[in-house]
Amino acid sequence: MPVPSRHDHYPRADTLRTAAIRATASDLAAGWRAADTAPAGLLTALAAASDAEPDQAIVRLRPWLADPRWLGVRLAEALALLAADPFARPPLRIVGGGGGPGGLMLAECGAIRLSLQLLPFEAAAAPTTALFVPGRAAIRVLAAGGARLTLHHVPLSAAEEGGAFTAAAASPCRSDPPRALVAGDMLDLDTARTSFTIAGATGDVLLLELAVQPPSPLPMRTYELVSRRLTHLSASRRDSSFRAMALALLREMDRRDAAPLFVEATLAEDFAARWSAMRDLVALDPATARPRLADMATSDPHPEVRRAAVATLALFMPKVSDPCLA
Repeated sequence: MPVPSRHDHYPRADTLRTAAIRATASDLAAGWRAADTAPAGLLTALAAASDAEPDQAIVRLRPWLADPRWLGVRLAEALALLAADPFARPPLRIVGGGGGPGGLMLAECGAIRLSLQLLPFEAAAAPTTALFVPGRAAIRVLAAGGARLTLHHVPLSAAEEGGAFTAAAASPCRSDPPRALVAGDMLDLDTARTSFTIAGATGDVLLLELAVQPPSPLPMRTYELVSRRLTHLSASRRDSSFRAMALALLREMDRRDAAPLFVEATLAEDFAARWSAMRDLVALDPATARPRLADMATSDPHPEVRRAAVATLALFMPKVSDPCLA
């Protein structure tokens, strides 16, 4: 039996009330937009820093973390909107959630994102992996929730950061001893080389995060904390990530008519994105995949993509021991 939701009780037939709900939310959104685009506004500040190097962008925007009273005012206005009518929808973009970590996207401009991250302690399982993402981040701890913070580090050469990264040569990660998370603390991270995990919370953890993640040939890397080994790679460019999700959906839908899109994606700049597209294409349409797979086996710029293509191509070859193929 379906679980009732608040949408089942939305006052659709009450046109005056629904019009008022839309009008008040629209007015609040317009007010925030005007404030954000004013000369001293948040979006104006992000736009002015968008062409700077990540470290410099963090420096320029640090005041928005150092004094978060502006955020308190904004959240109070959103709560007032809900207090006036519980069916109102504050103009806040929700990210994540579903019982796990989530939050609000407060502002975004190019490679710069400012978000409010909530880690509900009820859903917090002990972390087993650490994720490293190319870029820089500054994080203000607004609520510590009695949690402990562990920093994880991975050595990374300039050549690897510039596009020469291979899984075979990846260094293992190391972890610092856990320490208490303290409200008011500020974390400054080179997120390509340093990651963090939070555990042991007895209350919700709230973080105000400023992240600058420009396009990079370096992939996102996931490490298993127990073994300290690299376990997964994925393209770090946001457009590549969105394309990979779309292709995976097309594969699940068995859309063989979309095979040309997969072939095109195997020419992407990111080596992780190229191989992800090829893997999905092999699963969707092996016959279409084979010629492009053969090209990748001999001419892909990345050595591990070439090796993976050679190994996958071998699966297409008949086994000599098979009497039916002798």
